[in-house]
Amino acid sequence: MASYAHLIPTADFALIGLAVMGQNLILNAADHGFTVVAYNRTVSKVDLFLQNEAKGKSIIGVHSIPELIANLKKPRRIMLLVKAGFAVDAFINQLLPYLDQGDIIIDGGNSHFPDSNRRYAELKEKGILFVGSGVSGGEEGARYGPSLMPGGHEDAWPHLKNIFQSIAAKSDGEPCCDWVGPAGAGHYVKMVHNGIEYGDMQLICEAYDIMKRVAKFTDKEIGNVFAKWNTGVLDSFLIEITRDILLYDDVDGTPLVEKIMDTAGQKGTGKWTAINALDLGMPVTLIGEAVFSRCLSAIKTERVKASTLLTGPPIPDGIVTPENKDQFVDDLEQALYASKIISYTQGFMLIREAAKEYGWKLNNPAIALMWRGGCIIRSVFLAEITKAFRETPDLENLLFNQFFKSAIEKAQAGWRKTLVLGIQYGIPTPAFSTALAFYDGYRSARLPANLLQAQRDYFGAHTFKVLPEAASDNLPLGEDIHINWTGRGGNISASTYIA
Repeated sequence: MASYAHLIPTADFALIGLAVMGQNLILNAADHGFTVVAYNRTVSKVDLFLQNEAKGKSIIGVHSIPELIANLKKPRRIMLLVKAGFAVDAFINQLLPYLDQGDIIIDGGNSHFPDSNRRYAELKEKGILFVGSGVSGGEEGARYGPSLMPGGHEDAWPHLKNIFQSIAAKSDGEPCCDWVGPAGAGHYVKMVHNGIEYGDMQLICEAYDIMKRVAKFTDKEIGNVFAKWNTGVLDSFLIEITRDILLYDDVDGTPLVEKIMDTAGQKGTGKWTAINALDLGMPVTLIGEAVFSRCLSAIKTERVKASTLLTGPPIPDGIVTPENKDQFVDDLEQALYASKIISYTQGFMLIREAAKEYGWKLNNPAIALMWRGGCIIRSVFLAEITKAFRETPDLENLLFNQFFKSAIEKAQAGWRKTLVLGIQYGIPTPAFSTALAFYDGYRSARLPANLLQAQRDYFGAHTFKVLPEAASDNLPLGEDIHINWTGRGGNISASTYIA
């Protein structure tokens, strides 16, 4: 076995995993004056990287874990950018025999937060500081400034802060990176980020579909609408790339987007968000609909068959005319803006509930700031979310902030008119629709769940509680009440449980 005792540790941190994201993050760090150790399981990738992109930079290529360790200054900082799941645990197990107490392992992959909770606890027992960090921004973000969302063992943060905040994207001079919270909080926030990304993308697709099918706009016309929207309240990365996609022609001069199969893929983070929302009992409906919309898109063969058998309303020409075109586009913009606000509102409601459920103290203003630049959901209105949480750190709901309350009120008329168009002409708008349904439900002091509880008690003796103003001797306040609705049932109620 090779000895590396002669090596003088000079590297600031190591990165394992030389796919595009890993390589670009290393190059980014080297550009900011850090010395980085690069390692990959297939070591030939290390040599190729050193001979090409990394040539002449402060990057040390190594061929083994012992060599990696020998080059690192203490406390050793080692970042993993490998496939989530088994590969992360495998590398951690390879590293452990060579680490000392106080060394730091950072998982920068798309790991599920329960795995990060487990790794945090296991490594804490061994004296190793674990950090699970969301990394967003794709290839370009990794190279020139990603959004970084670190959480885990707080003792690690002073040793990572300078590196992470140096290489992160900047928004108004502030780094899009700060400490999120303990255990798996960093990966939790990245999961919610990805869920919101699912919602944003679905909303944009529904706006595109309405313009294409109802207004009969060409792809170029739709691209120009997105270009205009990108100069206003909807200014964001996803609006920007949608503009570019719609204006992009194939070699034959026709829009490339029209040649792409309408079946969406997914890697699971949106599903994780929706499942966690159900587990915590939070109405994160828009992300759920976005996930289901991808599932519906995937059953293409069945949809094609259904299109020949099932009827809907015809969509005549002339619904949108030169005279009402501007109003139609403005209404659609307001529908998209309001629905986007609801998506972020639901996301932060979920984060709030997770903090309670898992005993985390989360940094909400920092989370909004992290998403302002570098990441996929970056948008101009995230500055207002940051501002809202800085002004009121314990803000219960974004809709209670005056900026967002006013924005929703202003958008309502166009939002509702857009949905009427979709319903009238049979255009599916699951994300737009659920956003408005949530808003109308959330602002309702009373919902029809009183009838639902009566039904549950009628067929299953599941009990109900009575309204304070309706309490009486036979309907006592605060108690679980069961009624013998038919005169034939008993007086024994079912056990109360949450499934």
